[in-house]
Amino acid sequence: MKKLLVLLSFLFIINTVNAQEDQKEYLQKVLNNLEKVESASYTSFNESWQPGDTVPVFTHSDYTNEYNNPNDSTIGASYVSFETKDMGKMVFCYNGHKRVLVYDDDKAIVEDDFTARPLPFRLVGPPFYNFTKNIIKYALQTKDNITVDLQDKGNDYFFRLVIEEDTQVEFFGKAYHMQKPPFYVEPTSIYELWIRKSDNLPYKARREMSHDISVTAITSVEFNKLSINDFNVSDYYPKGYTVEPYRYGNKKAASAPELTGKQAPEWTLNDSNGNPVSLANQKSKVLLINFTGIGCGACQAAVPFLKELKGKFSNEDFDLIAIEGWSRKEHSIQVYANNKKLNYTILNANDQVIKDYQTGNAAPFFFILDEHHIIRKVIRGYGNERTDKEIMDAITELL
Repeated sequence: MKKLLVLLSFLFIINTVNAQEDQKEYLQKVLNNLEKVESASYTSFNESWQPGDTVPVFTHSDYTNEYNNPNDSTIGASYVSFETKDMGKMVFCYNGHKRVLVYDDDKAIVEDDFTARPLPFRLVGPPFYNFTKNIIKYALQTKDNITVDLQDKGNDYFFRLVIEEDTQVEFFGKAYHMQKPPFYVEPTSIYELWIRKSDNLPYKARREMSHDISVTAITSVEFNKLSINDFNVSDYYPKGYTVEPYRYGNKKAASAPELTGKQAPEWTLNDSNGNPVSLANQKSKVLLINFTGIGCGACQAAVPFLKELKGKFSNEDFDLIAIEGWSRKEHSIQVYANNKKLNYTILNANDQVIKDYQTGNAAPFFFILDEHHIIRKVIRGYGNERTDKEIMDAITELL
């Protein structure tokens, strides 16, 4: 009996090793195919949502021309995205030297050469094939603690990579271990790919972080029909648009501090249950209005302080209202409020309140109002203890 158990254990080990070798061999085949992609044109459908939610916060589709660019040390690729396949309206571009942002309302093209906000690496979201190529390369070559699973799904293979490190891992070209922000519950880095057996190339990718889940699926792909030597981003600039350099922060939000000392614009907005709430009905001596965004890291970092702040004062002295400007979906706001256990009201923004408060839909913004709803202070962004003190000082000065 013991001999039989030993034999069965030995056979199990052999089968496990063979399965791992077969898995690695197949992933290497997929990587080899991805490395043959010099260019690709495709339509992509993109969704993102909060962990624990079932309704996407954002959905959009675009058409992308992607180029392999070995001269780019950041992600190793260049790309330009358009609203539709007719390529009449560019929405974003990265050419290996700069990223280009389009502001249609201002008829402006903003060129960012990455000198206005120095960072250890360029925050450029990679295009689909570059992204999936670097995920598989990482899975094959990393010494990090990872778990890899490859399942046969008939016409496809399903690939799942779970990174079991102390920090989240993101792919801006190669893998980067991100510094742990204060709003993460725990580091989560899960990447999933759907790979067609017909060409052994991915066509769908899912990324799961502790704060955000996103999925991209591509269709109508054409390979190696374009040459990077012919790629000139200025060819896609809309006629009549001004071209200007990037300045750190949302250019459209520069005028918000000019509201200091003025009467706060009136609004009536719905809460997460669809009930109307108006500024006119707020009677506290001091009111803090926080313009926030689901998916905004700095906004989430501010939540613990805001919850603590709400509990420090009586309702007669102080109140706090958040205005959600990014998702505009009641269900998403409900999930966010429940996940964060908010003890203050969060409202659904409309275009008018964003325009009136001149935030450009940037977040976070903090407007501190006195009992007559005069804006006494405007604070942009969140810098942990520094911003906490600035807000607290402004409140106590008014009480």
